[in-house]
Amino acid sequence: MNRLRTSFQQATGQVSGHGKRNVGVLKTAFEGVADETVSDQYGTGSIIEPFERKFADLLGMEDAVFFPSGTMAQQVALRIWSDETDNRTVAYHPLCHLEIHEQDGLKELHPIKTILVGAADRLMTLDEIKALPDIACLLLELPQREIGGVAPLYRELEAISRFCRQRGIRLHLDGARLFEMLPYYDKTAADIAGLFDSVYISFYKGLGGIAGAILAGPSAFCKTARIWKRRYGGDLISLYPYIVSADYYYELRKERMRQYYTDAKELAARFNALPGIHTTPEVPVSNMFHLHFNGQAADVSPKLEQVQEETSLGFVGYLVDKDGYCSTEISVGDAYAELDPQTLESGFERFREVFS
Repeated sequence: MNRLRTSFQQATGQVSGHGKRNVGVLKTAFEGVADETVSDQYGTGSIIEPFERKFADLLGMEDAVFFPSGTMAQQVALRIWSDETDNRTVAYHPLCHLEIHEQDGLKELHPIKTILVGAADRLMTLDEIKALPDIACLLLELPQREIGGVAPLYRELEAISRFCRQRGIRLHLDGARLFEMLPYYDKTAADIAGLFDSVYISFYKGLGGIAGAILAGPSAFCKTARIWKRRYGGDLISLYPYIVSADYYYELRKERMRQYYTDAKELAARFNALPGIHTTPEVPVSNMFHLHFNGQAADVSPKLEQVQEETSLGFVGYLVDKDGYCSTEISVGDAYAELDPQTLESGFERFREVFS
């Protein structure tokens, strides 16, 4: 697997992401920033406050709080809704980030019980949500990353939102990739956020900033979120490196999301035309999808290494073994658009030859 990662990193072109992630990402964001620009301090100041206001307005929410990480932001959101409703139970998908990537932080740091909704290999359904016992909050992720970046139809989101409001259940959006979903739904960020009581968005995934997140919601919710951010140690003396890069890459890429979506569908179709290879979903609903190869990683990796070394195109940096096949994740960004079409065509020809 190390050889596969090396062949991917050493390739001169890559089909996934925005290019190689290095300190230049931050340096570029600061090129137009004057040296005398005043830093934020402990969550206040002329850099952070207008930035938070900008994203509150963009999401159609009363207020927004900048957090150094989405992990921190979402645990805080669920704690606030649990306190407000005096209910220590929340619900989310079995492959929710809080469940599989955070070392049980929500359960260990807060007196909160979690319920897993639905099966791990598909989206939860409205009927499964209706069957839940009394809960404080339901978390939905758009798109559902761990099962390939799939997402419910918009009318299903509306139905879930109506039900939760009728039942007094707070609905929180894990919108780490919210902007990447806008072309598929053909909605604004505020349209989608308006179905939820609180929203988290990431600045380093599709947007490509260095780190950071926004948590948005009602004024009272955000006032409490600022207290929890301090309790979590998230109020660093200065957060401006994250904020400057977040704002720079948001403005740079906000209008490119439709192109990323179009490119992802084109790229997935190319892969699906190859023998022994398929994607989930077959037609992406955002700029991301999962790529699957027949066989286990130990057998597939050498073939991928050969293709990447011979073409100098980085297709895959890692593989995860599943039951009879192996998988990876593709997230389309600027790098794909920068590839020479003939080079890409030649790369897929070599792909076909090696995997036939």
